[in-house]
Amino acid sequence: MAGISETPQNTYRVQIRRAGIPPIYKSFKTKEEASLWARQKELEIDTGSYINRKEAEKLTIGSLIDRYISEVSIHKKGYKQERPRLKKLQREIGHYYLTKLQSKDIARFRDSKLKAGLAPSSVLNEISLISQLFEMAIKEWSIPIEINPCRNIRKPKVNNQRNRVLEGDEEERLLTYSKRSRSELLPHMIQLAIETAMRCSELLSLNWNNINLEKRTAYLATTKNGDSRTVPLSSRAIEILRSMPRHHQSNRVFWTWTQKDSVVNTWTRVCKKAGITNLHFHDLRHEATTRLANKLPNILELSAVTGHKDLRMLKRYYHPKAEDLALKLG
Repeated sequence: MAGISETPQNTYRVQIRRAGIPPIYKSFKTKEEASLWARQKELEIDTGSYINRKEAEKLTIGSLIDRYISEVSIHKKGYKQERPRLKKLQREIGHYYLTKLQSKDIARFRDSKLKAGLAPSSVLNEISLISQLFEMAIKEWSIPIEINPCRNIRKPKVNNQRNRVLEGDEEERLLTYSKRSRSELLPHMIQLAIETAMRCSELLSLNWNNINLEKRTAYLATTKNGDSRTVPLSSRAIEILRSMPRHHQSNRVFWTWTQKDSVVNTWTRVCKKAGITNLHFHDLRHEATTRLANKLPNILELSAVTGHKDLRMLKRYYHPKAEDLALKLG
């Protein structure tokens, strides 16, 4: 039975003691409020639905982020990229207590970011990161939080789809100016990207030990999707690889770079000199997939080459004519 006593400050203090759970205390302005709360808590205890939220009430988002970094993020492939994002969130919302952060606070955070000019995709990524923190706290760490505050808010609409491909003589200009750059492997990287549809990070991870010139395959131990894959190589891709200089001390195919950022910086300088605007290195993957789609009309075979997991992404490249499909039907 709950005990209710009046305090010297003219408030009413509830005290509930039950075997197996820590004592529960709370003060109210009126006796009616105290009685109502006491009955509610006793019902929760009797039905087994009572949750001790004292731990969550003491924890801040900042402390949650610290734990997430040390126990979860550090084991991720993209730890170096995720850690600064988490630290930035810690500076912005780290002062909130877990039980005090509500959906309206996340919505306000979303709107302020959008108003400041941050891209919808970037805002969505930040909200997703906050959501990951709460999901980990609720599901893995059993921290008594009633609901993930990110779950019920409107998400920013994202339209990141790029359809940029090489136009006119851009490929020729790229190769011409890349051969004039200080990066002797850049022309080979550009040509191989166009021929294989590999991502920049995948090209950087290429190792001569994982390339079989006879079987015409390149094995990628890790990809953006987190899976390994073996890329079939065309005759042209084999020619490019055979023509490449090798480093006498390194097995890496593109040994001159260690980070994607270094490639991007070199790429930007070459595009500027070649007079090419609004072309990202990743657009070469779109160009390559467009060309491969003409050779591989079977979308499953195409995905085996490009590594796309979501076949909906490949529908942009697959444009069969109705009359051709009719002929296949017989």
